[in-house]
Amino acid sequence: MKKATIPEKAFDGAIIAIVTLLAVISVYPLLYVAFASVSDGDQLMSHTGLLLKPYSFNLDAYHMVFKNRNILTGYSNTLFIVFASLLINLTMTSMAAYVLSRKQVLWNPLFMFMIVFTMFFHGGLIPFYLIVKGVGLLNSLWSVIIPFAINTFNLIIMRTSFMAIPDTLEESAKIDGANHFVIFTRIIIPLSLPVLAVITLYYSVEKWNAWFYASIFLKDREMYPLQLILREILIANNTDSMSGGTSMDRGVQVAETIRYATIMVATVPILFVYPFVQKYFVKGVMVGALKG
Repeated sequence: MKKATIPEKAFDGAIIAIVTLLAVISVYPLLYVAFASVSDGDQLMSHTGLLLKPYSFNLDAYHMVFKNRNILTGYSNTLFIVFASLLINLTMTSMAAYVLSRKQVLWNPLFMFMIVFTMFFHGGLIPFYLIVKGVGLLNSLWSVIIPFAINTFNLIIMRTSFMAIPDTLEESAKIDGANHFVIFTRIIIPLSLPVLAVITLYYSVEKWNAWFYASIFLKDREMYPLQLILREILIANNTDSMSGGTSMDRGVQVAETIRYATIMVATVPILFVYPFVQKYFVKGVMVGALKG
């Protein structure tokens, strides 16, 4: 094995230092929120600079968050949106990607052009709202599920992955009498598990963090997803329902920790999804980038 030269060692050391710095910059905001969420409100509000540990560890903010009915309702709504969307998204995206990946499909280039065209040009928010209202989805959880059945970017990634599968597998299956449904379910899907895991992660994060269209289409607060409740707490400073029964000064201090606790409650669940698909993530992204 060739011994590394001094310039090579210096370069490797610089790369490690840069990556370590980027990791610290990326992780510290989450640690700050985690420490602040379990700190005492008085000491937290008087603190300035970096926060490297909790102040007077307590879980009062989390108790107040989980006692709030809006948080629990938002959780249930978000879970329904995520799982219902995943079922529809993965089914529609994989079926569309399979059709578009077949070379013998008539007008395939035209269909791809029309699909890619929608990534750059669309009718706008008002026509979109009128369509959702016209089909009767307004003020329904389905209004943030059905209109977003397929994400064009994810469709292109999955189509590219399907195109990387050798044609000989499909031809041999046809010789044995397999139809397109059998080829799709027994050959294409089992060989595309890495990219399916990546697309599942993309869709899950997208639906978990979505709040904008929910704020437009949903009028009933009982249907608000978790992120819309979080937006009210962080931007509108609406923590009265969780910090009630306290004095004004104490209410401000409690509200500060409640905001951080709410961020953790809304963020941690989706963070736990990544470790389960990590082994597929790089492979799936690379497979989807092999061919255009």
